[in-house]
Amino acid sequence: MRRAAMALLANHISPPNLSIMQDEGWSVARVRTEILSGLTVALALVPEAVAFAFVAGLNPLVGLYAAFMVGLITALFGGRPGMISGATGALAVVMVALVADHGVEYLFATVVLMGILQIFAGVMHWGKFIRLVPHPVMLGFVNGLAIVIFLAQMTQFKVPGSGGEEWLSGMSLFLMLGLVGLTMLIIWGTPKITSVIPAPLAGIGIVAAVVILFGLDVPRVGDMASIQGGFPMFHNPFGEGVGLYGTALAPFNFETLQIILPYALILAAIGLIESLLTLNLVGEIIGKRGGTSQECMAQGASNVVTGFFGGMGGCAMIGQSMINVKSGGRTRIAGLAAALFLLLFIVWASSLIEQIPLAALVGVMFMVVIGTFAWNSLKIMRKVPPTDAFVIVLVTVVTVMTDLAIAVVVGVIVSALAYAWNNARRIHANVRDSESDKGARVYEIEGPLFFGSTDGFIELFDVENDADRVIVDFARSRVVDQSALQAIEALAGKYEDAGKSLSLRHLSRDCHQLLTKAGHLMIDSDDDPDYAVAVDYSVKTGILGGH
Repeated sequence: MRRAAMALLANHISPPNLSIMQDEGWSVARVRTEILSGLTVALALVPEAVAFAFVAGLNPLVGLYAAFMVGLITALFGGRPGMISGATGALAVVMVALVADHGVEYLFATVVLMGILQIFAGVMHWGKFIRLVPHPVMLGFVNGLAIVIFLAQMTQFKVPGSGGEEWLSGMSLFLMLGLVGLTMLIIWGTPKITSVIPAPLAGIGIVAAVVILFGLDVPRVGDMASIQGGFPMFHNPFGEGVGLYGTALAPFNFETLQIILPYALILAAIGLIESLLTLNLVGEIIGKRGGTSQECMAQGASNVVTGFFGGMGGCAMIGQSMINVKSGGRTRIAGLAAALFLLLFIVWASSLIEQIPLAALVGVMFMVVIGTFAWNSLKIMRKVPPTDAFVIVLVTVVTVMTDLAIAVVVGVIVSALAYAWNNARRIHANVRDSESDKGARVYEIEGPLFFGSTDGFIELFDVENDADRVIVDFARSRVVDQSALQAIEALAGKYEDAGKSLSLRHLSRDCHQLLTKAGHLMIDSDDDPDYAVAVDYSVKTGILGGH
């Protein structure tokens, strides 16, 4: 029994590709590009991690530690080198209620369970189901996240220390807008001058130098919160007593599981959906496929570790991934450098990083928004089928109004229903007299027979006026599901009641097996699926209770 279980597990696990450079090759220029890209990403990670920690009602270090650990582990073991992971807003909004009701220790416990669920999904190769996400849903996904990233920057235009109630005004607002515009201009113009320094890093560096040199009074990273801290230390959230930040530990019992399991399931689903969609998006940009199962397991392992080291958990970040890719990051070095730079900022360089103006980071994220939004989707709205256009808009709106997981699920369901409806309308029949069986009538079915097309299938036949023998030819059709079986049995019952016979011809191998397993075929032959001999199958009735 144990050997069988281990063999099954081994079959589900394939050796991961952990090459540092992938197919890029080692060179001084490549390593320099990767490290500078990582530095740019790390600078952009700081305000995001702090802001998302605030959203979840947590200490800023909880978000920063998560960004470091999730980013480090996924950079080393993830399925898509060049993709950046860390603390995200999509997860933070789910955590709010848990933290408010039970405290931060229950969140750490939830993150551990979330990681275990993600590892299980990776072992079972469930990541492959991301292929079922249609392209219109992908377009809605990137458009929605671009808008979410844009809206998230609006909080930086509020007066620091006002609790998010007071907006900047007057000269402070104009100065902030001017610096944001300057950052965007530098990012736009730098590639035209040099490719040695990533454009976002040049924008941050120049604007920061201008602000510090002229002593401009604008909001800086340090105005959000202090990012100073030590190395993350191992911490077990399970037990009795008081844990970090003065909240009670989560008892290791069934009651705790009942509390954290619903949150863990939601967080695991959101984390994997966002990560795998980002993996596909990055893969499209750089022209390389990623390993979905490997990414699931890396995300899971990172969250398990993060939960035991006082982090809020995380997943892939489309904004920072776009910064990395646009800055030239293509290998694991960029993600590794971003994580290590972030740890450097927390432990030793917090005083310097806290002087960076928020306007520079907002300018970088605005350029990310411009680069992420699928502007071509606006042009193709009138060219694509109306259903696809509707799905693009729907997923975009739902992403902005709720969260990514719900948006993707809604988009996939709507696309699937539209596909089913279109296929249901395709079924029809060419009716002719049989050439080989004198007096018999042949219905040549075209289109799939499944739950959506069963009514249309039944309406194709004229039982009362048909010949005594009817042959249903499935050479250009497929019997797909139980509803199709029920429809065939019901049709056979009608002909049986009328004293007539119904036969099936040209069943494909899968249709043959499906009908044989259900017990509908009165002749068991393997000739017909290969079309070597046109075998006619009589239909048994009364199997599914339809007659």
